[in-house]
Amino acid sequence: QVQLTESGGGLVQAGGSLRLSCAASGRTFSNYVMGWFRQAPGKEREFVARISRSSGSTSYSSSVKGRFTISRDYDKNTVYLQMNSLKPEDTAVYYCAVPRPGGNYYYAHEYEYWGQGTQVTVSS
Repeated sequence: QVQLTESGGGLVQAGGSLRLSCAASGRTFSNYVMGWFRQAPGKEREFVARISRSSGSTSYSSSVKGRFTISRDYDKNTVYLQMNSLKPEDTAVYYCAVPRPGGNYYYAHEYEYWGQGTQVTVSS
């Protein structure tokens, strides 16, 4: 079992920045890939970013690449999503998640554990 708790969401103007945090517990943190997803009202949950067990590999959706950065702190068992140059279309509930072993990190249905989500609202 893995427990995930997100924080750091809020209201920000377009062009601003936010850093989301996801604290993990329950299993050895370095043993699993971590991902971020988001879901806007009326839309499906979509992949945002993921980071490998060793932090040696990261992946991003095309819509956030170059603006968002995923990272992890092994001492704090926490994964971060630094979001810069925010746009109104980034408005969504953001979730961190852990995929099943060997799962395709791009698809939400491949993820086994989810946090409760944190709201990000970007005003124009």
